[in-house]
Amino acid sequence: MADLAEECVVRVVSVEKGGGTMRGIWRAKRLFNRMMPRGAILLYHRVADEPLDPQLLCVSPVHFDEHLQVLRKIFRPMSLASLASQYRFGLMPDRAVAVTFDDGYADNLIGAKPILERNDIPATVFVASGLVGQSAEFWWDELDRLLLTESSLPGELNISINGAVWQWSLGDIACYDSGTARKYSGWTVLSHETPTMRHEIYRFLCKALKGMTCEQQQHVLDTLQKWAGVGSVGRSARRVMTPNEVMRLGQGGIVEVGAHTANHPMLSALPVDAQKSEIIQGKQMLEAWLGRDVNLFAYPYGDKPAYTRETVRIVHEAGFNCSCSNYDGHLYPWTNRYQLPRFVVRNWGGEEFERRLLEYFG
Repeated sequence: MADLAEECVVRVVSVEKGGGTMRGIWRAKRLFNRMMPRGAILLYHRVADEPLDPQLLCVSPVHFDEHLQVLRKIFRPMSLASLASQYRFGLMPDRAVAVTFDDGYADNLIGAKPILERNDIPATVFVASGLVGQSAEFWWDELDRLLLTESSLPGELNISINGAVWQWSLGDIACYDSGTARKYSGWTVLSHETPTMRHEIYRFLCKALKGMTCEQQQHVLDTLQKWAGVGSVGRSARRVMTPNEVMRLGQGGIVEVGAHTANHPMLSALPVDAQKSEIIQGKQMLEAWLGRDVNLFAYPYGDKPAYTRETVRIVHEAGFNCSCSNYDGHLYPWTNRYQLPRFVVRNWGGEEFERRLLEYFG
């Protein structure tokens, strides 16, 4: 590594002498990065076949199995704990890959773990422990249950959000029959079009709820459920694990359970004391169920606006060995172990997954 760094410095100096200093630095850095061993942390959420997946969270069991076969054939799968302990010292093998899941859906145990075991590939599942065992869905799933599934809703929606009253008229789309639901079942938040007023409301509320506290989110959901005339019990296919299932998930050595706060808030929207409570409470609940230390963490949502430097400090002081974010990037020895980047995986077939991951590694 020292020889490589020296070569890069020589290249920079030589370019400086002839002019074009910044271009020389960029080229040297690019050369250095290419010659370093690189790793990637993959981010999944669910392994399930779902007809409606507007947030693009699901990977089918068939495709997930294909992904793991690709990892075994071309890459170097390893646990997140091992990857995190090796990359900082330059010991990480090139094309090292760790599999991770966020949130704690029950299909992580039912659908994903058997496939991981069959392929002998370890994974880490980050669980929002305060939601474990509840019958309600995550708020983003609850929004699609209320707005994007077959139903008849009142023609007008009036809702107060942060002191402002928002109003929508659903018109003909208030009646959303099975044919209409099937027609738009392939729609996702990445689609360019917003085909109906229901989808417009869904987009707006997704953006609004993400930055709210858990209490504010629940107030909005309670209002919507009352408006739609439905209860709070969610669909069984979207449920979070029970405490017993969390324990089963962590048995056998193939899956490491990590923390994901208690209630999955956007930590940057909370005061420091509330952030600390969410992070520590989430850790302690999991440790009580598992009977061992929980040393791995992932920030809810995980993009850069979702947490702060203070959040990173709290995670460090809480005793975690590393924490994962949710934005692209490779692992290098200088990567901050409390802001590890991840590669978001979608429901691609094996060939497309292989192509995209090879492109990612460059």
